[in-house]
Amino acid sequence: MIIKDIKEKGPERAVLVGLATYEQNREKADEYLDELEFLVETAGGIVVQRFIQGIDRPNSRTYVGTGKLEEIAAYVKAENIDLVVFDDELGGSQIRNIEAELECKILDRTNLILDIFAKNARTSYAKTQVELAQLQYILPRLTRMWTHLERQRGGIGFRGPGETEIETDRRIIRTKITLLKERLKEIDTQQFTQRKSRVNLIRVALVGYTNVGKSTIMNLVSKSDLHAENKLFATLDTTVRKVVIDNLPFLLSDTVGFIRKLPHGLIESFKSTLDEVRESDILLHVVDISHPEFESQIETVNQTLQEIGASDKKIILVFNKIDAYRYEKKDEDDLSPVTKRNFSLEEMQKHWVAQTSATCIFISATEKQNYHPFRELLYKEIKDMHAIRYPFDNFLYTVEEG
Repeated sequence: MIIKDIKEKGPERAVLVGLATYEQNREKADEYLDELEFLVETAGGIVVQRFIQGIDRPNSRTYVGTGKLEEIAAYVKAENIDLVVFDDELGGSQIRNIEAELECKILDRTNLILDIFAKNARTSYAKTQVELAQLQYILPRLTRMWTHLERQRGGIGFRGPGETEIETDRRIIRTKITLLKERLKEIDTQQFTQRKSRVNLIRVALVGYTNVGKSTIMNLVSKSDLHAENKLFATLDTTVRKVVIDNLPFLLSDTVGFIRKLPHGLIESFKSTLDEVRESDILLHVVDISHPEFESQIETVNQTLQEIGASDKKIILVFNKIDAYRYEKKDEDDLSPVTKRNFSLEEMQKHWVAQTSATCIFISATEKQNYHPFRELLYKEIKDMHAIRYPFDNFLYTVEEG
């Protein structure tokens, strides 16, 4: 009976809440909520309404102002909303104050991303990384109510004299965090040893915003069958494949996608996963050219690469999904400002080739458009780097070709 009720209820109905401030105008707030809606859909929910408030800065008590919160509360009650998702990270007191007013489940962007990561984690390593990030998020947000944490160390004498339930919760979480960090250190050591054993091979890593087609490119180049779908964070675990183009072998890795406002705790927890990026020789920065805000996504990825210490690598910009690019030609009498949507794909290519120091190529991985030029470019870049890094091996390859 319970199972039947759950099935009949269907996906959770969600409301999104964001802010338009001096630093983030209304257009940018809408753009962030578009992405937040995609996150909710990836998690299995349905967005039915959005609320954006113009305000100087987030309210320290309730994120939005009192009047806006009352408006949201009225809508939540009238429409029987299951979930309200806020576009920025909320503090513990903000969550408590908002819950008291709305009387429904509250999530912020960080919590939502953590939930998606937990859902998509496949290996024990990824699950450990996500669990660590979740506990680090929960620790400062514990409320004065029993959180039903599993007692891993129970029995008489476990709780100290006069210790409250929340203090017990905190102690359990801190102990668990310590254990998870130790476990990750052990795995990091093993993976570091594995990476060091990959001698005399150039290492190439696919990086980019989430859902730009990295796994599709990985499957195409390495002839693999990795999981790839139109969802955010479909790939969490780094996958490494040995690939041979003509006579030249190299290692190609697919990594977790980046996103704006990526929780710092996740970057810390996925440090070893990102080591694959840091220790690569060449980065294939994959960009979804069909996305209306692809330039902003490029900037986010570049900032993340800088944050993890990988911005000095040889980078090839791979503009993917050219088959989905939409060109809106302006009429001669149209006096509205020109946007990037008014550039043809050819004009866009010339623009990016001229303005960036990185090597650029435009492809469609799903349709295999420009795949052979992409393959030739990749071969050339790897061969040039191999000749510098391993000159004796390069001599052997030359002899074999002769």
